[in-house]
Amino acid sequence: MALAHTILTVLSEQPSTGYDISKRFEESVSCYWKASQQQIYRELGKMEVAGWVSFDLIPQAGKPDKKVYRITPAGQAELARWYPEPTEPAPIREDLLVKVLAGAFMPQAQLVAELRRRRQGHLDQLMRYQAMEAQYQVHPNPPRQEQYRYLTLRRGLRYEQDWIAWCDEVLALLAPTADDITTAHYR
Repeated sequence: MALAHTILTVLSEQPSTGYDISKRFEESVSCYWKASQQQIYRELGKMEVAGWVSFDLIPQAGKPDKKVYRITPAGQAELARWYPEPTEPAPIREDLLVKVLAGAFMPQAQLVAELRRRRQGHLDQLMRYQAMEAQYQVHPNPPRQEQYRYLTLRRGLRYEQDWIAWCDEVLALLAPTADDITTAHYR
């Protein structure tokens, strides 16, 4: 998936500034797609050249003019062209897994500390997603777009839950046993 398709999807809901798109990424897309504000603005420029988006300039006193982007018919056609394409799982490039693989050759305490740190990070993110999920529980019959947004949030929740469970599994495996402590004491 290209960043452009994510932006086109966000703009399909409503016209937005680059800043607003960036905020939407943080609030509802971050569980499956990350992009910096700089990447979003750079991509919007390419999309404008391709004719997928247009913008209205809104003058602002004492500030640069604000650009409010909207998806064009060509952008809608691109989204429709891309949508039926089959998807493939994203390749995994995870430094922590390399550190676990190297664990036999490195101090175990460093790996345990990193696993605990990462576990906490995933727990913190899970709690943010759970707070977002609570907002969906307030509305028993949300609009269709919100139902689809909720489905992507559910994937983010499971992602974080799985990471926490995996970190717990590895930490339990690495926990020193009584024999390990005794052996280490007499070496």
